[in-house]
Amino acid sequence: MPSKEALHAVTLWVAATHLQHVSQHAPRLAVVGPAKRCGKSRLLDVITETVHKPVITVNASTAAIFRSVTANPPTLLVDEADTLFGSPKMAEKNEDLRGLLNAGHQRNRPALRIAGPEHQPVSFPTFAMAALAGIGDLPDTIMDRAVVVRMRRRAPGERVATFRSRRDIPHLHLLRDRLAAWAGEVAELAVEREPQMPVEDRAADTWEPLVVVADLAGGPWPGLARSACAAMSAFEAGQDEEGGLRIRILADIRTAFASLGDPEALATTRLLGILKEDAEAPWAEYGTSGLTPRGLQLLLRDYGITSANIRFPDGIQAKGFARNKFLDAWARYCPTQAPAPPGD
Repeated sequence: MPSKEALHAVTLWVAATHLQHVSQHAPRLAVVGPAKRCGKSRLLDVITETVHKPVITVNASTAAIFRSVTANPPTLLVDEADTLFGSPKMAEKNEDLRGLLNAGHQRNRPALRIAGPEHQPVSFPTFAMAALAGIGDLPDTIMDRAVVVRMRRRAPGERVATFRSRRDIPHLHLLRDRLAAWAGEVAELAVEREPQMPVEDRAADTWEPLVVVADLAGGPWPGLARSACAAMSAFEAGQDEEGGLRIRILADIRTAFASLGDPEALATTRLLGILKEDAEAPWAEYGTSGLTPRGLQLLLRDYGITSANIRFPDGIQAKGFARNKFLDAWARYCPTQAPAPPGD
């Protein structure tokens, strides 16, 4: 495993599959790596033998997968997911499968399909946990609903224990059966749990079933679960290059205003100069010649922030940005203090 946090996350995810029937959300597990031979398929092999009601989707039609999801949710297992979503043509061909994986993250999101000799609309349940393994990132809508484990190839000198089906699968089945028995004992308690989370919004929805398992298990698990959640969620937030830059520009503009004593407005040229002076920031090398006024406008467009003609105290009128236009975006997307992680 690439880290102790990833190991803890996968362990909790496997246990959570046995409590799907009482969970509000069904997190995906995205096992991705940059190339072949990173251990993705092997990890999926181990997961297959320990989760609740595994359904292996290799060579299965989307219609068959739809019909495999019942009131007692299975655990969907998708290997070589890059062959399904890795190109625009394949992604378009498998759009129904992606729709199933997106909708199935939350309970009570059925899919309507025309079925039967009468060609009547039929409602199919979609709620089921799913593990997907593949080269490269999966579609954004799946990654956003997933606990992401980024595998890496073994380095020279690193040793990994071999996996032998005849020897290891019986032990994995014993573990699976123990997890199932434990889940049966705590299911009613799990229904009532609304744990405090170190993250918010969809990340909290995705990680909540794992944290519930950890809280019910007790011991060191509540702390381990929240540490893994915080660390892995923060890492993934930085992987979205476009979205990450849009958050970064807000934070850096706030720093630029603060460095000058928070004036009411800054000229666009002055703001760009400050942004590109920071050697640790990406703005001096953004695009082909550094961040431009046009590029800045595009980064801020989704926040509804635009430049305007402003008359500055020295009497000069120029294009610039008023500080009060950023206040709402700063509060929503980059608050000055993140919520403190709750105790165990």
